[in-house]
Amino acid sequence: MQASSPSSAQAGAQRILQAFADWARTDGLVWIYLIKTIAAALLALGVAMKLDLPGPRTAMTTVFIVMQPQSGPVFAKSFYRLCGTLVGLVVMLALIGLFAQQPVLFIASTALWVGICTAGAARNRNFRSYGFVLAGYTAALIGIPASQNPDGAFMSAMTRVAEISIGILASGFVSAVAFPQFTGEALRSTVRRRFSSFVDYVSAALGGRVDRSQIEATNARFVVDIVGLEASRSNAVFETPDSRMRSGRVARLNTEFMAASTRFHALHQLMNRLRDHGSTVTVDALEPYFREIAPLFDKAGEPVLTAADAVHVSKQLEDYRATLPKRVRETRVQLEADLDRQGKDADIRAARLLDFDTATELLYRFVADMNEYTATYASLAVDTHSREKWVARYVPKTDLVAAGVSGLRAAIVIGLLGAFWIATAWPSGTTLVLTAAATCALASSSPQPARMAAQMAGGTALATLVGMILTFGVFPHIDGFPLLCVALAPALAFGVFLTTRPAYAGYGVGYCIFLCFLAGPDNVVQYNPISFMNDALALVLSMIVTALAFGAILPPSAPWLRKRLLASLRGQAVHACRARLTGLAGLRNRFESGARDLVFQLHALAGNDQAMRQDTLRWMFATLEIGNAAIDLREELAAVSAESVHPATHTGTTDPLAANTAWRDATTATLKAVSALFARPDANRHATALAATRAAIAACQRVLEQIVRDDAPRETRHRLQRILSHLHFIRTALIDPQSPFAAYVDPRASHGADNPPDNTQGANHAA
Repeated sequence: MQASSPSSAQAGAQRILQAFADWARTDGLVWIYLIKTIAAALLALGVAMKLDLPGPRTAMTTVFIVMQPQSGPVFAKSFYRLCGTLVGLVVMLALIGLFAQQPVLFIASTALWVGICTAGAARNRNFRSYGFVLAGYTAALIGIPASQNPDGAFMSAMTRVAEISIGILASGFVSAVAFPQFTGEALRSTVRRRFSSFVDYVSAALGGRVDRSQIEATNARFVVDIVGLEASRSNAVFETPDSRMRSGRVARLNTEFMAASTRFHALHQLMNRLRDHGSTVTVDALEPYFREIAPLFDKAGEPVLTAADAVHVSKQLEDYRATLPKRVRETRVQLEADLDRQGKDADIRAARLLDFDTATELLYRFVADMNEYTATYASLAVDTHSREKWVARYVPKTDLVAAGVSGLRAAIVIGLLGAFWIATAWPSGTTLVLTAAATCALASSSPQPARMAAQMAGGTALATLVGMILTFGVFPHIDGFPLLCVALAPALAFGVFLTTRPAYAGYGVGYCIFLCFLAGPDNVVQYNPISFMNDALALVLSMIVTALAFGAILPPSAPWLRKRLLASLRGQAVHACRARLTGLAGLRNRFESGARDLVFQLHALAGNDQAMRQDTLRWMFATLEIGNAAIDLREELAAVSAESVHPATHTGTTDPLAANTAWRDATTATLKAVSALFARPDANRHATALAATRAAIAACQRVLEQIVRDDAPRETRHRLQRILSHLHFIRTALIDPQSPFAAYVDPRASHGADNPPDNTQGANHAA
């Protein structure tokens, strides 16, 4: 046989290395997580046994509750678990002191506390939610067993906290030392990927290479990215000083991305509407500006990916932004001359100029927002930067009624099972009640809590069988901690593997946690089959009752919750029209983040129902477009009011905008009408909002004509033109055939008196 050549052997070795690298990036990470979790659980068990604590299984159980593939979530979850544990400890000691001799009052107060904590968990996000979960669960975990022996309640509580702390420390130690996976690294990758994908989306959209389905899919992905980035940022601050030094800029990046993406979508939609309405002259005048934007995101002809390279893009955007106003004014003069040369009548001429002003205002604001977004992204290349000083944060939005229902449901379950325990005096009644508290807390954060509770019941049933084999078939035949680890590791590894598969995560959670509860060895092992079966029955029964409660008591998957969340989403536009402009986070930031958070919840509720997801996106687009225009409009109105108080800016002359109040009253009426429409959409309110917008536009145009005749200051004229632009954009959004208001639109309204087509031959639809 002829020996293989060195080149072929080298190629084979490279293929093997590549295959191994691919495995290490995918399944390899799963196996590393599995090994780390088992190691942390056995470490916690060994330390608790060495310290002769009464419940080492609690330390092992804590590991499976806390452990995550990346270090940041482990540290964050551990921190909030410890905080929740301490709060639950204090509350339960107080309840035991008050109601130790009154079981009915004790169970009622425990159910109320668990309900309050479950509502708090539903109200909050990320691992802050987990802190509320643990405050309720720990109270039940410590208090219900301790209520059977009030004299030893304090020592029982202290040892339980010690066991939980050992589990937390073991998880953090193993996660940080053994093959650590840092959230900060994933965060940087997410930021880089999102910047690149958004630039590609902008370039493709301006080039007419995206359709409606792509727009919806892209914006749905952006919603997930925004919520996920905030979760990763809040976890990464627990990892390294480097992550903490950049945390403010990452939060700012998220806020600026929301503003830029909303502004670009509004600009893109407006251009589509102008094409559909036959405003070809305006579109032709604007097209050269759109062709100039995509090259601004390149460096030497190559796409910019890293933060360091983004410095060049930021400078290009800044220079382009500086020259844009003068060029736009020159283009507007040319557009007026073209309209005069074509012999357009006054209505068409005014409509085309208003279209142009609205589009250029959106263009300028998009370039400004994108410049800020790019500058913040570029600042991540250095450790410290002035852009780190950022007060505004992502502000999640949760429906209070939905959170209250979650708390009420948990309280009802705890109350019913507590009553059953008192009535039957079942020895495993404590297990029944405290497991129900844990299941309500853990399942309430899932998009499908009934399914989660049912899966946990299935996993617990499987853990019962494995636990019986371990407790009565294996443990009696082994001696020493090493053999105990050998016996436990395979059984625990199976459950950890299930948690890494999204479809079976509920089974894995139930299996791991309650296998530790049933078969986790204590220092003094008791072989009591009757007690074992009673506890196993109590565990499964509590989860079945919880699953039934989630399915029967105002189930989260029912239409009522979707209606509530959609109403809350529309309510964001109402707040944009009515709420105070100032505040710690700023109205625009609260509006942007709240709308996207609600859309994220609605998408989770919709699952794979594409029709429901598309309807949600239509409401998101309408809310963001009109809500942002309303905030812009209110900011301009506030500036007019400020100038009327300080007339020195106009060299002692009377501000014509402040002197004439009719246009302002009409604009305020528009905001009220739009607010009423989003609060309760119907055809009459839509017609009222449309009429009020037209009236406001007409009133502003009359004042603008007077300002031009009186040769008022240029800034006064520009401010009124900006106000007109915002009003006109609101009107175009209200009659958009792709909006959720399309069913209310009179076909004749799309070519109203303030926006007639250029000709009677039909619209010139561009690609």
